[in-house]
Amino acid sequence: MSAKRRPADRGPFFAEQIHSGDPYELSNGHAIHCAPTGGSGSGPNGLGFSAVGWDPAVREAGVDTGYSPRPDVLRAPDVAIGNVPDKPGWVPGAPGLAIEYADVGQDEAGLEEKIADLLGAGTRFLWVVRLAGPRRVEVYEPGKKMRTVHPGHHLTAPGVLKNPVLVEALYDRDEAERATLTNLLQRQGYEDLAAVLAHGRDEGRVEGRVEGRAASVIAVLEAREIRISRAASRQILQCSDVTQLDRWIRRAATVSRAADLFDPPSSPEPAVKTRKGARPR
Repeated sequence: MSAKRRPADRGPFFAEQIHSGDPYELSNGHAIHCAPTGGSGSGPNGLGFSAVGWDPAVREAGVDTGYSPRPDVLRAPDVAIGNVPDKPGWVPGAPGLAIEYADVGQDEAGLEEKIADLLGAGTRFLWVVRLAGPRRVEVYEPGKKMRTVHPGHHLTAPGVLKNPVLVEALYDRDEAERATLTNLLQRQGYEDLAAVLAHGRDEGRVEGRVEGRAASVIAVLEAREIRISRAASRQILQCSDVTQLDRWIRRAATVSRAADLFDPPSSPEPAVKTRKGARPR
């Protein structure tokens, strides 16, 4: 974003003049150029969406979703939870929870304006994840003083999220995978992995420890609506290696195809990369 603070009077532009893919947002009619996100910022964006977007209470979530609460405002949070309808065009109103990532070179004046626009439009919780300097999350709520939450502590969004979110889950892959796995299992009716294993034992499975893990792999894939072929399902259910099943459980939270469980890419799977100008419709 430009480092120059925009004037208080209304600018000449309207949201209807900006099209999907244009690298601009609007505040009070003033155009704000949004540059592509660097690698250190784009990776955490995808992790944060995964860790929060699959929360059992969440029904709609998006990345870079464009919100236009009034004709002269257009804002696109890095991650939006709630009010992400499956319709073309800019979304009226605002998300219940918005997450912004602030990396090196962040325009602080521009960030303050964006926070004010979103909270003023109805966002209940806005988290700014600080990637430069000591990692931390700044929490903003309408009418309340900003507070800072540090690693090792949890964030909450009552009425928007069911589960508390560990600060590290918004930028650390391991913690994001743990949070995603728990959320996906809960969406399938299991409180956690231990509940899946207990379910296997309750059904009288002789190999409850193994079969419970196999069932959790399939449950996570089904929760993410990933198609599982008969061959893949057979391979999972016939596996007796607990260590291998544990690896598949973690991998199931991030792969895009069931086949990638068994033949993963030679390099680590890339995180979702987004740039401010590219908003999925």
